Amino acid sequence: MVPQPKRVEVNVGDVTVSLSNLAKLMYPRAGFTKGHVIDYYTRIAPTLFPHLRARPLTLKRYPDGVEKGFFYEKRCPSHAPSWVKTAAVWSGVNEGDINYCLCEDLPTIVWLANLADLELHTPMARVPDMDNPTIVAFDLDPGPPATIVECAQVALELKRSFDYFGLQAFPKTSGSKGMQVYLPLNTPGVTYEDTRAFSRGLAGVLARRMPDLIVADMNKERRKGKVYVDWSQNDRHKTTVNAYSLRAMEQPTVSTPLTWDEVEDMEEPLTFTSAEVLERVERLGDLFAPVQELQQELPR
Repeated sequence: MVPQPKRVEVNVGDVTVSLSNLAKLMYPRAGFTKGHVIDYYTRIAPTLFPHLRARPLTLKRYPDGVEKGFFYEKRCPSHAPSWVKTAAVWSGVNEGDINYCLCEDLPTIVWLANLADLELHTPMARVPDMDNPTIVAFDLDPGPPATIVECAQVALELKRSFDYFGLQAFPKTSGSKGMQVYLPLNTPGVTYEDTRAFSRGLAGVLARRMPDLIVADMNKERRKGKVYVDWSQNDRHKTTVNAYSLRAMEQPTVSTPLTWDEVEDMEEPLTFTSAEVLERVERLGDLFAPVQELQQELPR
């Protein structure tokens, strides 16, 4: 076998990106290497970029693969090439401004994948309007033995509530064990106080309506066999996994947009790998496109 070079230089658009250890296993049980990670993000990039646009990126890096340690990185690395865009975001008195990476072009996503940034985590707002969320997020977290199947039942209850208000929402798998439902707003003047009050109130209503299935507080003891509707993601300092991001599971699963028919028909746990997501996008397009475009008023 011909040994693979440890480092190669590749032209991506108008810049040269240095790649290293492409044969390193990121998902050992799947035989999925760093080269495969870079290939996935390169191919999904045109669909992914609208969801990353102007959103400060928190990196979740697995330098030795998903079976080893990881770390979060908010500050864009000091060794980032000059062509990587950044955004200064006020992060409180203790931290001051933090320069986050922005990922809006192919060289940057290739560079990030080479850093073993397997997961892409983004906030609900875009720079420079970090106090004005464009999305309300409901993170559905199943307490074992509940699974994503029970999350789908809760997602449908959320949808019925949104239908009542004349609003459209969009579901996706987390790529891990649960689901998320996003309610797009894209309306000026909305604050986190608004989105937190709405999401907390709706989660409480659902928990009272279906106490055998839904909980709306953080008490882990109460979650067994139920679904926690996590409304607390609607906070300026919180992030959630971006649509089309890989997840650090045994297999290279992806946080995948779903149709509501798929949610309604779900009878067994549903996950999608990177290859399956590429095929879905080819066949179905970007099911999450309206999340970045649809303008809706938050009920008062």
